[in-house]
Amino acid sequence: MTCGQTSSSGQSLILVLNCGSSSIKFALFDTSASPLPRRPAWNGKAQGIGGAHPDFGETGVAPFAIDLDPQTPYRDALDLILRRVQTRLGDGRLVAVAHRVVHGGSKYSAPVRIDTGVLEDLRDYIPLAPLHQPFALDAIDILLRERPDLPQIACFDTAFHHTIPQVEQILPLPYDTWERGLRRYGFHGLSYEYLSIALPERHGDRARGRLIAAHLGSGASLCAMHDLRSQATTMGFSALDGLMMGTRTGSLDPGAVIYLMEIERLSLQEVSHILYHESGLKGVSGISADPRDLLACEANEPRARLALDLYVRRVVREIGALTAALGGLDMLVFTAGIGEHSVELRRRICAELAWLGVRLDDDANAAQASSLSAPGSIVQVAMEPTNEEWVAARHALGLLG
Repeated sequence: MTCGQTSSSGQSLILVLNCGSSSIKFALFDTSASPLPRRPAWNGKAQGIGGAHPDFGETGVAPFAIDLDPQTPYRDALDLILRRVQTRLGDGRLVAVAHRVVHGGSKYSAPVRIDTGVLEDLRDYIPLAPLHQPFALDAIDILLRERPDLPQIACFDTAFHHTIPQVEQILPLPYDTWERGLRRYGFHGLSYEYLSIALPERHGDRARGRLIAAHLGSGASLCAMHDLRSQATTMGFSALDGLMMGTRTGSLDPGAVIYLMEIERLSLQEVSHILYHESGLKGVSGISADPRDLLACEANEPRARLALDLYVRRVVREIGALTAALGGLDMLVFTAGIGEHSVELRRRICAELAWLGVRLDDDANAAQASSLSAPGSIVQVAMEPTNEEWVAARHALGLLG
């Protein structure tokens, strides 16, 4: 479906919403086809929500500026998406809305149909994923009130990691904190779940071995898998842990946080803002959270080069740690925005992993091929575009029966 077209008669469609702090991604999937198509019938994104220049883009249409009320920009953006969805439906029928919900805690280890009780449970996890959780729940709340007849399904980024053994989940805190739910949960689960489906289709049984997937985007994590099941991951109790990210610190000595609060007298809110919004690539470089910007200026900006060097080093160190946890490595897979598109950062990461038997084919890497290994590479290297929206739609369809 391109701009101006509506769905054909009899279509039953699932809407997938992926809500972040400044953007809402959306996709419509046609459930009348079997199996469920992996490409959406229509998709797009409202972005820059809350900023000076929000815009809206959809299938077949270049992004265009949109006017949002400064008092209710997120609500206005969601309303716009729902109006556009209704236009696209024509005489088709919306049968469900699937939401990417970052945190399901210890209670929700599988997708669930949402009611007011589930919604209240999920509000308890807002402090653990403040960049995403509250916005997904706002969208759910609006739809529960305005379309109570419409099934809504929560699909959790934490769910894929419920196979991680307890020794990887437990934190080295007093044991009663484990009993209160403080543990490593892991995130980006919808992305890793998609890889667990797509990789054996493309690469066969090699993907069922000792595999590390690198989900590198504005948020970033690694997942160690064996037999396509999560065994360990770099994000933990919150989405702040693990790899250095666009604006988030990743793993950090807790003593540094204590120092900022006790010695420099920063408030809890000020420290939280630094850790989530002013650190990572943006904080170290002082320029940008986007590695494309830093790669473009690193020759003349030492801090840009330092930020990129630290980013690569943190990825390489964590790959080494997860390789140890797996007892070796058979396959390394890059995915998400940076992992799928940054030829140069893939090259730098793989160059630092030569000791592990990683050999990158420079031509395949430049061509964005699915298989990136050079002949003789002990570790197979691959790139696989993720498809979180399809995974969410698939779960919703399954719950609808």
